[in-house]
Amino acid sequence: MISSPSPISHVSADDEAIILALNNEHAAELSWLEPERLTFLLGEVFYARRIGSLEAFIMTFDQDARYDSPNFLWFRERYQRFVYVDRVVVSAEARGRGHARRLYQDLFDHASRAGQTIVTCEVNVEPPNPASDAFHAALGFAEVGDAVIHGGKKAVRYYLRELKA
Repeated sequence: MISSPSPISHVSADDEAIILALNNEHAAELSWLEPERLTFLLGEVFYARRIGSLEAFIMTFDQDARYDSPNFLWFRERYQRFVYVDRVVVSAEARGRGHARRLYQDLFDHASRAGQTIVTCEVNVEPPNPASDAFHAALGFAEVGDAVIHGGKKAVRYYLRELKA
C-alpha cells in the first residue's frame, strides 16, 4: 500500500521549538537562531509552512518584511517586489521524499495568487552546496548575483525565479 504524502500546513506558535531545533541542526548552512529571533521572524513572514510533524519547513519574506539579513537586503536594493526564501530545512530522516520540491511548488502557487512575480533565494558558495545549486536550477532559478558576507566568512550566490502570470 502506498501512503499519501504528509500534508503541508501553516506554521504555528506551537511549532516554534521544533523549528528552532531543526534550524539549529543546520546552522552552518542557514544561520543560528535564538528563540526570540525566531518568534520575531515568524511574525514577519510572507509564507511559512511545514510538512507533517515537522519533517520539513520553509520560511519566506516579501519586500515589506522588517528583516536585516544581508541576503534579503541585497534583493530589496534591486527589486521592488519579491518573495525571498530565507530557509528550507528537511529533517535527516525525511530526505529524499520530495519535501523541499513540494514546499517550493506550494510557495510558487501562493506567491502567484498574492500577485508576486519573482521568488528569490541564495545558496552558499563557501562553504559550497552543489546539491542546492542543482536543486534550484531544476526548479527554474537563475543566478542573478553573488556576495561575500559576514566579514568574509561566507560567500553566497543569489538566485531568482520568475513566476508565470
